[in-house]
Amino acid sequence: MPTYPETEREAVTETLHGETFEDPYRWLENDDERVTEWERRQNEFTDSVIQTDRRESLEPPFEQLGWRENYFLPTVRGGRYFQRIEATNAEQPRLTVRDEVDDEPRTLVDPTTFEDTTSLQWFEPNWDGSLVVYGLNDAGTEQYDLHVLDSDTSEVVDQITDVGRCNGAAWDDDGFYYSATGAADEGGQLDKELRYHEIDGEDRLVTDEFDPERWPMVQVEPDSGLVLVTVSELGTDSNLFALVDDTLEPVLTDLDAPLSPVVNDGRVYVQTTYDAPRGQVFGIDAADVEDADGLGEFETVIPEGEDVIQQATPVENGLAVHRFRDASSVVSLHESDGTERYELDLPALSGIPRQGLSGSRKSPELFLSLQGFDRPQSIVHAQTGPENSSDDWHVLQSPELPVELDPQGELNLTVERHWVNSTDEADIPVFVVHRADLDPDGTAPTILYGYGGFRIPLVPSLNPYRLPFLQDGGVFALACLRGGSEFGEEWHEQGSREHKEHTFDDFEAAADYLVDAGYTTTDRLAARGGSNGGLTVGAALTRRPELFGSVICSVPLLDMLRFHRFLLGQAWTGEYGSPENEEEFNWLRSYSPYHHVEERPYPATLFATAAGDTRVHPAHARKMTARVQRATTGDDPICYHSVEETGHGTGTPTSLQIEQALDKWAFIYETLDVEPT
Repeated sequence: MPTYPETEREAVTETLHGETFEDPYRWLENDDERVTEWERRQNEFTDSVIQTDRRESLEPPFEQLGWRENYFLPTVRGGRYFQRIEATNAEQPRLTVRDEVDDEPRTLVDPTTFEDTTSLQWFEPNWDGSLVVYGLNDAGTEQYDLHVLDSDTSEVVDQITDVGRCNGAAWDDDGFYYSATGAADEGGQLDKELRYHEIDGEDRLVTDEFDPERWPMVQVEPDSGLVLVTVSELGTDSNLFALVDDTLEPVLTDLDAPLSPVVNDGRVYVQTTYDAPRGQVFGIDAADVEDADGLGEFETVIPEGEDVIQQATPVENGLAVHRFRDASSVVSLHESDGTERYELDLPALSGIPRQGLSGSRKSPELFLSLQGFDRPQSIVHAQTGPENSSDDWHVLQSPELPVELDPQGELNLTVERHWVNSTDEADIPVFVVHRADLDPDGTAPTILYGYGGFRIPLVPSLNPYRLPFLQDGGVFALACLRGGSEFGEEWHEQGSREHKEHTFDDFEAAADYLVDAGYTTTDRLAARGGSNGGLTVGAALTRRPELFGSVICSVPLLDMLRFHRFLLGQAWTGEYGSPENEEEFNWLRSYSPYHHVEERPYPATLFATAAGDTRVHPAHARKMTARVQRATTGDDPICYHSVEETGHGTGTPTSLQIEQALDKWAFIYETLDVEPT
């Protein structure tokens, strides 16, 4: 058995709803020198496991794959094309602009000219494209400063510092609306304000009357000046208001369902799962919104169908709609009244991420971020007018991969979708990927990835760092678990709150399938997930540790009786339930991974986290590491790894991405006994 760094235990108990718990590692919830020293010793132990010849062999291909160009979804304003682009040798994407879609991009902002860990994560041009506001954050903390730039001169003409957690802005003629929060290090991220900033003028509070669990988002209809504010709770419902004289006037506030408005050409469209678990789209004239008395004032534009509506976005004189069909992506084009023109003829088993469409209000062009298990994320440019057809699209930009690792080059992959039966007779899609010339013999090293929560879908995608593993004879499987939105709102509800354990059932059913179908054995099967997916694999670790030979549990939630006390945790009680409520406490108590560790053998496990994470506190990974290290009776290593200068994943510089990927994949290669070619 490995000799782990010593972790002190303290006599701490807590009684919740009549049940008393020991929590000897609560001191690891702190961020002080004592914890820093504990992390240093744990990192040293982990390095002794992963700093091997195998890791060294992986470095050259990972360097090639990491230092590649990346293209992000363009935004069209005033006939200009704004886009983040990451050059082959760049640590961070830069903000660019073009006057024509095929022009060479001109750099507006290059974050690499600032501090080493500064990143530009979002931007929003005004309606004529003359100005653009963007957010800069440091070390992945998602705590932003806002800057306003002149698109012609690249000169910063205005800025707002210390805005907190802010993920966008909405322009009118004179300035923009934005949301602001308190600072993460002061515990203020759930204190939210909606503000208005006038260029070279006043910055004022509009309202701060938001519950801690709810987040505002603003949209402006430029033709009418209508200001819409959506106030949402993650994993539950949304309310829609019109902002009139700085007062939030209710528009749709009693649907008890998520909704997402978009504005185009004097119309407001609302996508919602209200009375339609797979989604529908309603419409109303912008001039009538402020006087609307509920959904009865809206007309049905796109009714519910067999596919799941994921996003509706405006294009000139119409709408583009991203749908899920059996957990892969399709895109249809519609007239403004909802009449379908055609469906784009995209490759089979394609994936488009959330908010992966971007249209132009002034021209019939559409951009989409398209990927698959055998194609890297690329930018597609499509023409969408009534005179166009399903094949009027082309790949505008795509990263270049090393030819021997390129699925569009020499690395020929097979992609299959299987259906796996789980509890309550749910059929779970499991995508399986491996080399086309590989005939799995029942012992192939295999990775199972899952998430299952917050309506976040998993669709076909390509993480380039996965490619050496596939080349080396590995099998990759992705399971679409309940809790996501792959099959609509009912699919989400079946994996949340009192039904959360369905998510874990699905993940374990997928693991059983991979073994029973002859792909692998339990000692060569790895479970992998992050954030809410870290909860998923953490639950699998404590429920069925014998099912896996290796576990990668990244930036996870694991102490589900205290998650609501840290960072953004309170905002997730709609998804999980609250430990303060006795009934909901019982749901959480039934599976909370930290509270189900017992003396038994556990598979090799890496708990990975980051010092700058302002979403999920590193305490989850710290405490779980200490408890499992003490409890395990097996010889497989239980490791902890924390990195500096990054957070939950946002804004991580390329060099650090490569190092983090090497650490995790080296752990998999060591614990599954994979030999690099």
